[in-house]
Amino acid sequence: MTAFAPDSLVLNRKLPLWYQVSQSLRASILGRTPDASLRLPTEEQLAAHYGVSVLTMRQALKELEAEGLISRHRRRGTFIEPGARRSTPRRLLGSIDAIVAQQSGERTTVLGHGTEPVPGELAEYFPDVPEVMAYRRLRSDGESGEPTNWAENAVRPELAATIDPADLERWPMTKVLRDVVGVRISRITDTVEARLADPETAGLLQVPLLSPILHYTGVTYDEDGRVVDVARIRYRGDRFSFTVTVEAQ
Repeated sequence: MTAFAPDSLVLNRKLPLWYQVSQSLRASILGRTPDASLRLPTEEQLAAHYGVSVLTMRQALKELEAEGLISRHRRRGTFIEPGARRSTPRRLLGSIDAIVAQQSGERTTVLGHGTEPVPGELAEYFPDVPEVMAYRRLRSDGESGEPTNWAENAVRPELAATIDPADLERWPMTKVLRDVVGVRISRITDTVEARLADPETAGLLQVPLLSPILHYTGVTYDEDGRVVDVARIRYRGDRFSFTVTVEAQ
């Protein structure tokens, strides 16, 4: 491998392998440290790392190249585009790495965190605990600094005790729960709906009051069926759209 080290991936045989690999590699690219190498490992090295064929790896790289995240040069290799920005719409196909990828790559500021009573609208998800740890984060475009979305996460308190808030400035909550805390995530349910910006959202995202936003709710379950995290993310309506692709079985 080169100095760029992609994250590991547990493949789900119910989803296209090339898609899962592209999502995982996208998250690694967008979440890389500033001093990381721009040169990717070879197709053969990446295929061996992910445990897929070279043809599958080639298809995954083609997807990332089409999005402008990488460029491929004959005899020179494959390189991350230094100024690459996330393209829209976001494609969701049901993998955990897709969720990680969609939340990666933007500059994140932790606005605050602390325990609070379970909000009434979340009571159905946390029937056995009186309080949750609430995290508030603002994400901004890495180049322009323009705010793109802000997020609230409600996390079970026993899990929050092992979360370093500094990690949330580097990685999405899903990745922290799975790869740092060690939660075995079984599924995430996503809901996206149109809403109007309330005063807090308008101020944070620098949009007019009552302007359209996309409100995303993601509920994360562990292998025992417990809700471990509820994410509520407000996206600027002029910056994002979501596309869901259903694959025939």
